[in-house]
Amino acid sequence: MIISKLTIVGAGPGDPELITLKGLKAIENADVILYDALVNPLLLEYSKVGTPKIFVGKRKGIHTFTQDQINDLIVENATKYGNVIRLKGGDPFVFGRGFEEIQYAGKFNISTEYIPGISSSISVLGLQGIPVTHRGSSESFWVVTATTSNGELSGDIQIAAQSTATIVILMGLTKLEEITKIFISQGKQDTAIAIIQKGSLPDENIAIGTMSTILDIVSEKHIAPPAVIVIGNVVKLHPGFFSDSRD
Repeated sequence: MIISKLTIVGAGPGDPELITLKGLKAIENADVILYDALVNPLLLEYSKVGTPKIFVGKRKGIHTFTQDQINDLIVENATKYGNVIRLKGGDPFVFGRGFEEIQYAGKFNISTEYIPGISSSISVLGLQGIPVTHRGSSESFWVVTATTSNGELSGDIQIAAQSTATIVILMGLTKLEEITKIFISQGKQDTAIAIIQKGSLPDENIAIGTMSTILDIVSEKHIAPPAVIVIGNVVKLHPGFFSDSRD
């Protein structure tokens, strides 16, 4: 008798060694794996020989499957194979739709489990020597998605721009010009900002500057998605801030 189960697993920010031990054990015990675009393919090698692996990743403008189709694949494969591992980059509950998939599976009486992952919103900054909080620099941090479900810039960024907190923006590179305009309109043209592309990976790339300079620096350094944006005084702790900021 097949026992249907969905396990939502966070794969971490990209470096395959940054997955949790529990997440790795889940991959080893998988009957089928549905994985996203930001998952390092090396992690799939830890699965049992012959385990079906289905790519269901989404990138801006390129959707292999819609979310509804992914939900149906979860149910179909859990029923057919048993233990479905849904492998997601970062942490599945940080703009990863992990909880949506758990809710959907629950409608079909499929048991579920959540295994946290290391979120890129904290880890890729730290790996670059940028803490999200630091005494004397930042007392709190926001994690915001730049783009809403209808493709518009999140209104939370306007609110966050009024605070002194560290602001981490995910999925925001294509909205960078709009973001800088918001901060500049608040008189924060000299606010420090860093954009980290492919954080934790060997080909990681970073642009560091201020709101008034970052667009040119991003262009010169050929920064492209996936990238994490971090804004605030903590960026000044990076050793390259003063050399790259042009201030």
